Amino acid sequence: MYKFPVDLSQLSCHTLPGVGKQTAQYLSRLGIYSVQDVLFHLPFRYQDRTRLIPLCQLIPGEYAVVEGVLAAVSMPKRGKTKLLCELCDDSGRIFIRFFYLSPFQRKLLREGMRIRCFSEVRYGYHGLEMFHPDFQIIKPGKEIPVDESLTPIYHATEGISQHVLRKISGHALAMLHQGGILPELLPPTLLQTLSFPTLQEALQFIHRPARNIAIEQLITGQTVFHKRLVFEELLAHRLALLQAKQTVQQQSAIPLLSQGNLAAALLKQLPFVLTSAQQRVLAEIKNDLSLSSPMLRLLQGDVGSGKTVIAALAALQAVEQGCQVAVMVPTEILSEQHYRVFQHWLQPLGVNVVILSGNVKTTARRAVLQEMASGEAQVVVGTHALFQQEVEFCRLALVIIDEQHRFGVHQRALLRDKGASQLDCPHQLLMTATPIPRTLAMSLYADLDCSAIDELPAGRIPITTLVIPQSRRDEVISRIREACLAGRQAYWVCTLIDESEALQLQAAEKLFAALQRILPELTVGLVHGRMKAKDKEAVMHAFQHGKIHLLIATTVIEVGVDVSNASLMVIENAERLGLSQLHQLRGRVGRGNVESYCVLLYQHPLSAFAQERLGVLRETTDGFKIAERDLELRGPGEILGTRQTGELAFRVTNLLRDKDMLPAVQQAANVIIRDHPELILPLMLRWLRGVLQYGQV
Repeated sequence: MYKFPVDLSQLSCHTLPGVGKQTAQYLSRLGIYSVQDVLFHLPFRYQDRTRLIPLCQLIPGEYAVVEGVLAAVSMPKRGKTKLLCELCDDSGRIFIRFFYLSPFQRKLLREGMRIRCFSEVRYGYHGLEMFHPDFQIIKPGKEIPVDESLTPIYHATEGISQHVLRKISGHALAMLHQGGILPELLPPTLLQTLSFPTLQEALQFIHRPARNIAIEQLITGQTVFHKRLVFEELLAHRLALLQAKQTVQQQSAIPLLSQGNLAAALLKQLPFVLTSAQQRVLAEIKNDLSLSSPMLRLLQGDVGSGKTVIAALAALQAVEQGCQVAVMVPTEILSEQHYRVFQHWLQPLGVNVVILSGNVKTTARRAVLQEMASGEAQVVVGTHALFQQEVEFCRLALVIIDEQHRFGVHQRALLRDKGASQLDCPHQLLMTATPIPRTLAMSLYADLDCSAIDELPAGRIPITTLVIPQSRRDEVISRIREACLAGRQAYWVCTLIDESEALQLQAAEKLFAALQRILPELTVGLVHGRMKAKDKEAVMHAFQHGKIHLLIATTVIEVGVDVSNASLMVIENAERLGLSQLHQLRGRVGRGNVESYCVLLYQHPLSAFAQERLGVLRETTDGFKIAERDLELRGPGEILGTRQTGELAFRVTNLLRDKDMLPAVQQAANVIIRDHPELILPLMLRWLRGVLQYGQV
């Protein structure tokens, strides 16, 4: 036994009854190491085992607790059933099927034994049946009370059962009630203002809710006990981001006080003028770069809004100060395109632009690395190859990361550290063409200053979006033939490379062969993620120079590809992609001065949910509106991408459900920073595992 009080965050889960070395290893897979971790491993659904139902009152399709005597036990010779039991009480009977049993369990189930079972009631061959229920043997003369609270169901892992997890959580709750310390990290005045329960009350309620609580209310997190934990988690995230921003601002950066001569020269040679939105954003960035604290700015802009030229102008501000710039992008194709664009714009100004990606090999790579280390390379464009160990910069002052949500925070940290070895920290400009709803920006990007290019260049003709069933494929192919013979180009996007019968998606390679046969008068190309970099580049180069009429592609062309002559986009099985991804793909056309079309092909029948989503694409081309609807329909993961390492690791929060709490969380964070700074680190340690090491990203 332990002498209480004892800090449960420092007490190993080994100390709980029944947790040996093997069980502790299983728990570690769930991120559970301490007693506090056990208490914060919350149920995600519940079962009602608080009432014993007579067999005559059972309703098929519902879960129930039943009790009776085994009238017959048999082992069928055919089928998957290993053991068939007839269970009877005074009112009726039900048959119990077991599909797998340990030898020990099989010995327990004998005729005449009294057992209690819990499972779903179904209609079966013999009438009412239960399949493989949870069961307990009731010894003669011994009654077992029904559960007094709803039964929690936890996320589990191989080797550890729900029964074991419930026992462990029960022991942890008992330890909490016996005087175990789990610090209350919300100030009393805040708890009172928000009418929140204490932490101990919230955990007790969520792990063992009373039988009269509606299960729907529990699993949707609508109780005040859930909201109390959600609030604390959101508060921890916001404090971590604000502290990260403060940490960066306390570091020094090279003030980029250029005269703007190179930028003026670039603007003079461009065939277009900046929009008012671009000019506003550029002014914000120029001001940030002139300061002696590092810039941390997120630049949002819809597809085709002109973020790249802003990045180039920012780069020139660093180059004119005698510094280097790193431009990191997520794909080889995008790196090649950015390299060509930057070279086209900056080389006439005497700026040395180089590329470092997986496609740059041996001798050429060594030469690029030497130019970077010496400072001769002024602007370096590349993929993740930029933050590899052997890469060194001479005087890195600005890091530009395009499509930043495709990189994990650890990757961004590694690139930032290329400048941290010097005396000064580099400025950071993060760019995304996936507009981020204000809800997410408030919670996930509190460490960044945000700018938005909310205006498209003049003369852009809106893209017409059509939603068409697969049964009209022939019409779509005819439309492609007409457009290409009229001098235009087209994309056809598939979501898989190889055939998959399970998903019934059209494979890119199969479609490529079919369209070559159907459209012999056109040149058809194919590009996908498994091709060698040089082969992909060759195909894209041919398409960009008009040598390929129709490009069959996977979603590898989602970002960055810019071919102004392409006026038709066909997206296969569009109902399977998220709105933001569809919008990104659609943005590959409509970049010229002719009317462009995007055709969303779908498999019939289309669900009501899919109809609503595709309808959004048909109604608007505004990326910010689409992002908001995507957040409502599919949640934050779709907006930010699964590669958003460390930034969506919420344990109890649902950003869409809980967004109304964000203003109060912002106010509370300011109060904590001002009046209770000693609570910041404990809150972060409780809720943000592994995030502290990225505090300077």
